[in-house]
Amino acid sequence: MAVVFISPKQRQKMFFLGITILFLLFLFVISLGVFMAKPSENSLTIVFNRPKVNIDMSVFSTNQFKILEPIDEMQTQYSYKANDRNNKLRTGFITAVSMEVAKADLESRGLVITELKEVEIGRTNPFTPYYTPVITK
Repeated sequence: MAVVFISPKQRQKMFFLGITILFLLFLFVISLGVFMAKPSENSLTIVFNRPKVNIDMSVFSTNQFKILEPIDEMQTQYSYKANDRNNKLRTGFITAVSMEVAKADLESRGLVITELKEVEIGRTNPFTPYYTPVITK
């Protein structure tokens, strides 16, 4: 019978200890290589490539450009309360470029304006439905 001085558990423990030491040594060498490395010296030469852009201004003198019409101004919606010729209260909405134009338009219809204000855009709660369905029983 052979005499074994090192038990199998001790042998396994030494094996894992050796692998751990080799792994830590490998990580140490890699970290030294990363942290001790210096950036390479590049010669900084500034290169400016002039863009090759030609702007053709003759477009502005063509007939197609001359017949272009300006974009209409954005119209805003206003709510109004006004009295008509029969002193009857009228309420509604009118769209115009400005409040002065809306006033002039309403006065040209023969209305006496009691209240004119700009309608706020959007809704206070965007998750409410636009209409409520009527359920008949």
